[in-house]
Amino acid sequence: MSDRAVRSLENLEKSASTARVLNLLQISKAHGNTADWGEKPLFKTVGLNTSLIIKHRLRRNESDLFRGRRQVATKVIIPIDGQDLKSGGRYVFVNQIHFERTLMEVFGVPSDHPDVETLRLIDKLPSLDPFLLREQLGRSGVVAAPCYFALSEADLQKMLNFVKAEITPLVQLSLGGAVTGSSSIERMAAKILSNAPGDRMDALGQTLRLDPEQYQEGVFCWRGFLYYKWSLGSMTSNIGSVARDVATIKPVGPMDQAAKEYIARGREVLKGEIVRTCVEVRRTLKIYDEAYAGLTQDGNPVGFRDFLLEAPALFARLGDQLGAIQHIVSFWNFRFGPKASPPGVDELIDIFMDFEVSLRGRDHEP
Repeated sequence: MSDRAVRSLENLEKSASTARVLNLLQISKAHGNTADWGEKPLFKTVGLNTSLIIKHRLRRNESDLFRGRRQVATKVIIPIDGQDLKSGGRYVFVNQIHFERTLMEVFGVPSDHPDVETLRLIDKLPSLDPFLLREQLGRSGVVAAPCYFALSEADLQKMLNFVKAEITPLVQLSLGGAVTGSSSIERMAAKILSNAPGDRMDALGQTLRLDPEQYQEGVFCWRGFLYYKWSLGSMTSNIGSVARDVATIKPVGPMDQAAKEYIARGREVLKGEIVRTCVEVRRTLKIYDEAYAGLTQDGNPVGFRDFLLEAPALFARLGDQLGAIQHIVSFWNFRFGPKASPPGVDELIDIFMDFEVSLRGRDHEP
């Protein structure tokens, strides 16, 4: 690995998991002595279960590693020495050309190992948000310990309350009138959050004339939209706070002219990209809002049916957009929390470069 790649690996190892990074090495250090971690590992292979998994925006020179066109890939980094990240690491992209052969030759994981399917399930997600990661794995029968998913009971309850408020018009529509109690709303909210089949949910699929597979996938992505919509609302103030900090943070140590110019440019670029990405997120969410309003307010199911059919692609787009914002907010708050040491020049440049690549598409590489 290059010097910058090693520094970036060290920065990642010190950080908490985010929407872009699943830090299994840190989780193993924090929970490796607990029964849950030992009995319900995310991966059965020791190397994979102490790796760093990253939703990585591909550079131009990396795109030919895949047969199809994609902008974001799932990168698995296994440190050579978990105690000394300066040693670097070995990595592979999930589903790259010769993926299974590389896993076997470099990491010793055979193609029929259950960890391979777990990696592919993770690759199907647009981001590594703990709520969606847990549900994606759970609906495929992969049950891992709670320590892998940084979800507090308070956040889960806030999410449930948000979903209940969001689906109230749909419950009223399905019951043909006003809702007299909260039990119907809570039951439907629970079904949406669990993606579990049920009479009312199945009936909605039949009304929309969707086959069971289309409907179940659409509802899972609808749930993703609800989660992302809640996430955007819950972190709006944090986005503004981080944007202000980015504009004012000062590194320590000597700084040459090139570094001064890059950091000054980086502040302006990141501010603009954060605003642009938030606008794109709201534009994507508006597609859902309009389709849902058409169903619940105008009695027109066609738009919502189209939304559920398009939901997987829209979900991927929204996850990519919002995942970049979530990553920046989570990483920044973790790295620059109370009593945190100020960054050195090289570290701040690395952070700015990481943020810029996360926010920009392939056509806007820094």
